[in-house]
Amino acid sequence: MRILITNDDGIEAPGLRALEHIAAEVSKDVWVVAPETNNSGASHSLTLAEPLRMRKLSERHYAVKGTPTDCVIMGVRFLMKDHPPDLIMCGVNQGQNLADDVSYSGTVAGAIEGALLGIPSIAMSLVVGSTEIDRGGGKPKWETPMQHGASLVRRLVEAGWPKGVLLNVNFPDCEPDAVKGSAATVQGQRDPDMLRVADRIDTRGRAYYWLGIQRRNSKPEKGTDIWAVRSNLISVTPLCLDLTDRKVVASLEPVLDTQGSRLEHSQALRTSDAD
Repeated sequence: MRILITNDDGIEAPGLRALEHIAAEVSKDVWVVAPETNNSGASHSLTLAEPLRMRKLSERHYAVKGTPTDCVIMGVRFLMKDHPPDLIMCGVNQGQNLADDVSYSGTVAGAIEGALLGIPSIAMSLVVGSTEIDRGGGKPKWETPMQHGASLVRRLVEAGWPKGVLLNVNFPDCEPDAVKGSAATVQGQRDPDMLRVADRIDTRGRAYYWLGIQRRNSKPEKGTDIWAVRSNLISVTPLCLDLTDRKVVASLEPVLDTQGSRLEHSQALRTSDAD
């Protein structure tokens, strides 16, 4: 199996070394293409307004001055174009990517791009801190994904998953021996009131702002990704590239069909009057 790995924390991030350790236990053919700098929160952005710069660090190790999406594209469409990867892994992110995080996450975005390119893709993150919304407040327990990651990847690859789907994996904030297993989960949802804007004044009297999350204990619904990591389970959430809500499509069809018919009828009347 040929594996391409990337991340959003940057080429020097300890989580990338943890992911390379995991990948090396699965395959001897591992390629690393990661951003030069931290791209946390970059989501599924790509670089279009300026050229990409890429440098070779060592054999099968490259740094790209761009986003995780750029890195996946450069890996698949350029560096490995003659022999594309069989699996793409992104992470291990220092901090969870649960619930609403997937909309902002560069880690998840790397897996999204892989799935768009038709390659099975997995995003991996490690919860850090005392709660699932604590960003970097504690010491990352890298041993947990390093000990459990390869076995999990093998099982997931063996089971397989459909095209148009990526897997979002989150390791709990606990020691490896405290992990109680793994669980297939659904994407949770947080209280939108957790997001806060803090306004400040700099030394020149100009305003600036910090976006942050107000930490609070919540009671996540059983079966969600948040519930899983709170229960010391490895959360595996399948995410669809197709964001369409088909039930809403069905409910809108009668209304839009009626409007369309009226529009066509109106246009027909105007044409008739003109004749």
